[in-house]
Amino acid sequence: MAETSFDLAVIGGGPGGYVAAIRGAQLGMKTAIVDIRDKLGGTCLNVGCIPSKALLHTSHLYEAAAHEYAEFGIKAQKVALDLKKMMEHKAPVVDATVKGVDFLMNKNKITKFVGTGSITAKGEITITPAKGNPQKIKATNIIIATGSSVAPLPGVEMDEKRIVSSTGGLELDTVPKEMIVVGAGVIGLELGSVWRRLGAKVTVIEFLDHILPGMDGELAKQAQRLLKSQGMDFKLSSKVTGAKSTKTKVTLNVEPVSGGKAEQVSADIVLVAIGRRPYTEGLGLEKVGVVLTDRGFIKVDDHFRTSVEGIYAIGDVIGGAMLAHKAEEEGSVVAEIIDGQAGHIDYDAMPAIVYTHPEIAGLGKTEEQLKKDAVEYSVGKFPFTANARARAMGETDGFVKILADAHSDEILGVHIIGPQAGDLIQEAVIAMEFGGSAEDVARSCHGHPGLSEVVKEAALAVGKRALHI
Repeated sequence: MAETSFDLAVIGGGPGGYVAAIRGAQLGMKTAIVDIRDKLGGTCLNVGCIPSKALLHTSHLYEAAAHEYAEFGIKAQKVALDLKKMMEHKAPVVDATVKGVDFLMNKNKITKFVGTGSITAKGEITITPAKGNPQKIKATNIIIATGSSVAPLPGVEMDEKRIVSSTGGLELDTVPKEMIVVGAGVIGLELGSVWRRLGAKVTVIEFLDHILPGMDGELAKQAQRLLKSQGMDFKLSSKVTGAKSTKTKVTLNVEPVSGGKAEQVSADIVLVAIGRRPYTEGLGLEKVGVVLTDRGFIKVDDHFRTSVEGIYAIGDVIGGAMLAHKAEEEGSVVAEIIDGQAGHIDYDAMPAIVYTHPEIAGLGKTEEQLKKDAVEYSVGKFPFTANARARAMGETDGFVKILADAHSDEILGVHIIGPQAGDLIQEAVIAMEFGGSAEDVARSCHGHPGLSEVVKEAALAVGKRALHI
């Protein structure tokens, strides 16, 4: 008989949930985790972050072999795409990752339950499996980490065949001749990039007048310019009001946001990527009195406590940046708070990364936010074109931009578009966590020749003393 009484039970096995369970177990709590999937890891590991990065990598290799290797003296003749093999590459990557999570559950003696978890009373969870009878477990503390689901687009029904979500966009069995991506956020641009590299003509339709909502404006403009130069088209300030599918095509009704004449656009595949919404279905929150915000997120205080004692919530389901690493940090911190420790997260020091090519990464405040808040700031910017390593790699597009307080020199924001931006941003994360200044980064020795020297030069540029430009 499995244990039925626990110190901590986590509903949701994604990055936030399984990290919370591990940290709770490390702190000596008898811990259980409940997930609707047999394979833990949530959307991220199973049908999101991990498989999409596998496709981003392999599609980039294909495009490089077909169009870029010749510049380096490498002749790759008759480069051909084996889409089936490329898709098969995802499976072992995902499988190894989710098996790693199962290993960690066993290592930390965490009891796993498969089924839909519903809070049926204070300290009680009813688990309903796909087959078999429901069972109840008791838990002194409950953490809700059920994540999010795809946001629907009114007037457009996703059938995962012609009109697909991000999940369906990872499983296409042929390269579409034409693809329309609705939404110019991270998911839309990443998956649009995959299929554009493999031969699809990709058009991105976005409601706003810019791509990458929430990221620094200059960064977004540069990203759009580079993606357009790669062959991706954009229709901004446009809204989709309806769709009609046939066996071979989808036709969308598109209107200008500000009003005007509507038009019809068609493609083989339409990918809807307008965002995600909190997944709270079947949790029984109303029954136990857990309060939601007006947008449907679970309302929590600064210690992740809901309106009901002993029930906590983390990750996408509480709003904020919908990032796996945000959920992980919250999972670790909430377990420590339950254990009586102090817990804190600096959300300004939390990077956001787009794995297009080149990569895009943002941290802290954007210029738009600083201007809105009337903060006096200095800007240091340095291009990859002036970096020897970037030139050797043939990847000179982009820049590093550092925003620092005009008086204290404290780093307020860092924005990077260029090679390995997702890794380069981590130096800035550490600097911001320690309240570092642009001068601190500028005075730190960076290895030569390396891409990280662009970060150093941008920090030097804050004080108008960049050395290599």
